[in-house]
Amino acid sequence: MTATSKDPFSPQEIAAEGLKPEEYTEIVRRLGRHPNKAELGMFGVMWSEHCCYKNSRPLLKQFPTTGPRILVGPGENAGVVDLGEGLQLAFKIESHNHPSAVEPFQGAATGVGGILRDIFTMGARPIALLNSLRFGSLEDAKTQRLFSGVVAGISHYGNCVGVPTVGGEVYFDCAYSGNPLVNVMALGLMETPEIVKSGASGLGNPVLYVGSTTGRDGMGGASFASAELSDESIDDRPAVQVGDPFLEKSLIEACLEAFKTGAVVAAQDMGAAGITCSTSEMAAKGGVGIELDLDKIPIRETGMVPYEYLLSESQERMLFVAHKGREQELIDIFHRWGLHAVVAGTVIAEPIVRILFQGEVAAEIPAEALAENTPLYHRELLAEPPEYALKAWAWTPEALPPCTTTGIEIQGCLHSWNDILLTLLDTPTIASKSWVYRQYDHQVQNNTVILPGGADAAVVRLRPLEEIPNLKSQIPNLKSGVAATVDCNSRYVYLDPYEGAKAVVAEAARNLSCVGAEPLAVTDNLNFGSPEKPIGYWQLAEACRGLAEGCQELATPVTGGNVSLYNETLDSQGNPQPIYPTPVVGMVGLIPDLSKICGQGWQTEGDLIYLLGLPTQSKIELGASEYLATIHDTIAGKPPRIDFDLERRVQKVCREGIRAGWLRSAHDCAEGGLTVALAESCIAGNLGAEISVEITATQVQRWDEVLFGEGGARILVSVASEQQEIWESYLQEHLPQQWQKLGKVGNSHTSLGVLTTDNHSLIKVSIEDMRASYASAIKRRLATHTTLEG
Repeated sequence: MTATSKDPFSPQEIAAEGLKPEEYTEIVRRLGRHPNKAELGMFGVMWSEHCCYKNSRPLLKQFPTTGPRILVGPGENAGVVDLGEGLQLAFKIESHNHPSAVEPFQGAATGVGGILRDIFTMGARPIALLNSLRFGSLEDAKTQRLFSGVVAGISHYGNCVGVPTVGGEVYFDCAYSGNPLVNVMALGLMETPEIVKSGASGLGNPVLYVGSTTGRDGMGGASFASAELSDESIDDRPAVQVGDPFLEKSLIEACLEAFKTGAVVAAQDMGAAGITCSTSEMAAKGGVGIELDLDKIPIRETGMVPYEYLLSESQERMLFVAHKGREQELIDIFHRWGLHAVVAGTVIAEPIVRILFQGEVAAEIPAEALAENTPLYHRELLAEPPEYALKAWAWTPEALPPCTTTGIEIQGCLHSWNDILLTLLDTPTIASKSWVYRQYDHQVQNNTVILPGGADAAVVRLRPLEEIPNLKSQIPNLKSGVAATVDCNSRYVYLDPYEGAKAVVAEAARNLSCVGAEPLAVTDNLNFGSPEKPIGYWQLAEACRGLAEGCQELATPVTGGNVSLYNETLDSQGNPQPIYPTPVVGMVGLIPDLSKICGQGWQTEGDLIYLLGLPTQSKIELGASEYLATIHDTIAGKPPRIDFDLERRVQKVCREGIRAGWLRSAHDCAEGGLTVALAESCIAGNLGAEISVEITATQVQRWDEVLFGEGGARILVSVASEQQEIWESYLQEHLPQQWQKLGKVGNSHTSLGVLTTDNHSLIKVSIEDMRASYASAIKRRLATHTTLEG
């Protein structure tokens, strides 16, 4: 461990650990010597973007993080919010993008396992999972393999561990061809008297390693997740972890039982960077040090060296600090659940991480240098938007062919609006995701109130499985529930990161409002390309600015999340191809009474249909729309600008209408605009609709804008006819001039019909034809590929 005059590592060896030359120089300065191989690896993973957020941390500081319901904000394993009546909810989102690109099944499966550990490490029992997935074109054979593998991995782990996957989103776009995104969100209900934190304390307290054994799987996964993907990434399969959901189920139960004894001082999941991360973060947060003996660690492979122990990301492992004298009590609990548990170290006064191996010091580094005082890059923001954005913003609808009430002529062929609607419903991004969610067990634990595909957000009953301290009532069937959603229209963000990010927050809150939930808080997953490139950093910085403003405007503080940068694929010529900037927002909301919720499908023939929010003929954009991308193969224009005042009023009216019992259904107008939203409500309820848009044929230049244009603050609702007077009176008072009565719900044998006020027919499509396009789009493409291969 003595310093040498000659650099012990070549520039290539330093770069292989994900470190820059100037970062290595800083390491030498801080240590007062050159690091050894194990220490170099420790710095490599802890100073990676994945662990220390060295490019994004300055931007994250603008997020609102406090509020009346926020109990734990950023900095811990998960955020925690107060739901009232003694109930507390832990929630978090994480990414497993790069591993899923290389080994989709295990990459996605261990992504589920990792986010669940973040939840139960806090002392919460996991109650639900959601996921946000992005893939390339589903016509592509590689995309189909990745897509099928990721869905199978999520299904395998979630189903086996016994946590329902209740919702999510799936997008398909060529921007993700080589770099799919796999973001997983988990929710948990607190079961322990106190929230379990991660900061070590108590000099002389024992440090326990619990859970599974340590092997060579997942070596350097954090550094792997902080670099571009290339043709050689297939060689990085060892950087992909291998999970065991049955062992994780035992770990959940053992940890919750251990926490309830009061013998645990602190706990930390061994996720990215494994033992290195857990020891350094626990020590740094507690202002103490940890000494750990690798010879005590249970292993599954022989001949491992300190570098491998410290960088392994073997799954289902935790690190505890216990009260001295109570360690055996904890060890017995884990042994009873068939898990390893050993005293592997001690809390020490000197604020360092000291690693022992075979009786010698294998590594010794100040904890703060690894976990807190890490590199920070303040990058220069472009003075002007980049050329691609300016070019896109110059687009206007005048560039499109003219259209009439009968349709639009594209390349010499007339396409009716019926044809356009059926094409959009057949687009995998819009189409039913039943092929995906039918593989998930979404009803395990028996608390899923609305099944996937039935509403704009997932709804889960708040029914504790165990007795919860401080709960005002231990009655098992509580009336309240929690709603959750994950959202991001990445095309919006690509075309205008600032406005697009605001739209992401607004849509998430709107989706919660559509089921009757009051939006409470956010966890975000920032998936971007390289921040070292001016355009990449501009996208990241502008999107963070938009997210911060959106969360501030809608009173939904950020409790934590994840940053995943360098989502770029290097092609065979070494040219980087970045993904669309994709800031996924996971949002949770409170439902006070589960008897007052809404799905998206029509409920009863004769119910009246209303549009809340923007009138169909103004402030609606074809720019950045699904219609423009799918029908005209054009990615251009500006996304809709969010009017937060209108957004708040529309969402509140929707929530109040649901709670008053007036609304029978509610559905956000998102991709595909008003007509796709109408079609989705028809399909979900198996009932038609007779719609009249309050426009005459002479008043409109672009009927595609009326039918398929997109804009914020628009919710489609249905109301029982006997409630019409009280409902319209309420609208006039709380949303004057910002709503329209569109028509009424038909029967199961009718179609979706859209007329102008002067009786020009725009749309007339049967439920059967809409369902045929919508329900089979994904399955049919996968079946076609299988047939061709066979």
